[in-house]
Amino acid sequence: MDITQELKQADKGEKKGPSPKLRGHPRDDPRVRVSKSLSWLLRHGAKNAGLDMRDDGYAKVSDVLSNPMFRDVNFSQLQEIVRKDQKQRFHLLLEPRSSDSPSDIWWIRANQGHSLKTVTLDMQPITSALDVPMAVHGTTLNAWEFIATQGLSKMKRNHIHLAQGIPGDNVMSGMRNSSQILIFVDVQKALDAGVRFYLSANGVVLTDGDEGFLSPTYFQRVEFAKGRSPVPGWEGAGPVVPRASLNQSSLPIQGLQVAQSDSGTSEST
Repeated sequence: MDITQELKQADKGEKKGPSPKLRGHPRDDPRVRVSKSLSWLLRHGAKNAGLDMRDDGYAKVSDVLSNPMFRDVNFSQLQEIVRKDQKQRFHLLLEPRSSDSPSDIWWIRANQGHSLKTVTLDMQPITSALDVPMAVHGTTLNAWEFIATQGLSKMKRNHIHLAQGIPGDNVMSGMRNSSQILIFVDVQKALDAGVRFYLSANGVVLTDGDEGFLSPTYFQRVEFAKGRSPVPGWEGAGPVVPRASLNQSSLPIQGLQVAQSDSGTSEST
């Protein structure tokens, strides 16, 4: 029996199934609902849920699975969800027993996407545009009206999220079907102006921007996602071609995705 069948079986069992507070739609695949719930808890909801979390974003697996949302999820199922997550949202860490701990301890964290201000991730600085093939953000037409004048905003998150590629370029996309605009960022121009960029453990390009915003000054080109035609006035020097990264072998380019936003930043990557 695979994990989907196991979770559906639990839904019919004596435990009364998944908690009503499990994220996602009741008709969603159980794995999707567990993944969404993990994302919310580890990125945003730890404090409200009373979950102890280290400064590096890790929480004890035992504490996570004690949350009522995960009452029908066991450790093996959690491992499979983490392993099969195409966006590689999560990381499991085993700390062997020591003089301070009589038994092994498993920890889990979200690799990026936090709004929790107490979390400081171990990110790799990007020092040149050659470190990544490209940096692109996906959004909607409504959000673009704001972004075009105000820039990309990190909103409640700790960083603005950018991707290293787009759908169709052998990139695993996190873009929703509602995405209509692709914003390509001139990373080198922004770096030269003092804007800092980082690479997360799962290959997402992150930036603080300038006081939480990445100015339209650094938009290299903007396209409609459908048909890839340029947005009038934002043609740039032509289509953006992925660079061959000089450090491609050393940088973590796994789980590449286009960050989707409704109002200047991503909520589902």
